[in-house]
Amino acid sequence: MSHTLDIKTSGTPIDKAQKALIMIHGRGGSAEDILSLSKHLNVEDYALLAPQATNGSWYPLSFIAPAAQNEPWLSSAIETVGKTVETALDAGIKTEDIYFFGFSQGACLTVEFLARNAQRFGGAVAVIGGVIGDKINRDHYSGDFAQTPVLLATSNPDFHVPVERVYATANIFREMNAEVTEKVYENFGHSINQEEMELANTLIFK
Repeated sequence: MSHTLDIKTSGTPIDKAQKALIMIHGRGGSAEDILSLSKHLNVEDYALLAPQATNGSWYPLSFIAPAAQNEPWLSSAIETVGKTVETALDAGIKTEDIYFFGFSQGACLTVEFLARNAQRFGGAVAVIGGVIGDKINRDHYSGDFAQTPVLLATSNPDFHVPVERVYATANIFREMNAEVTEKVYENFGHSINQEEMELANTLIFK
């Protein structure tokens, strides 16, 4: 089973927007849920695009399960993000004006997609997520972020995402020339906080 391309949109119509924000929801979440967060972000003039995962999940197991066990869903999910990016590009939005916001399973998917397709994007926010696989396969990741700003924020501990994987992800992104800010909130829990939104606005959506 794979993901049919089902993209919900909000914000400025894509044919009128100069910038696009791709929002990737978490497990059990929805495109509408994540789009509703945009009201806390400085993205009034952006086209907002949120793909919907089939049955609310991008892949069945933990992101730190052996990657093969999350196939074919994982490859399909990465392809869905790629097609969402193509939707923005086809509308005339430049790569460096495409931004990302992912939460939890959506944050894992966001950073995995970006690490596999590194180039100069507008910026990315990943709240509680890291690159995917029981072991990190550095061979999958290539390209140059050319100083794309990236915010990686998480809680420690987090039941789903070990903080070590967030640090490892930050290091990979730095090696690939991203401008990384990492922020760890002690015992915050598995959700998004106000400060993360403020940091996103200061660092990414400025």
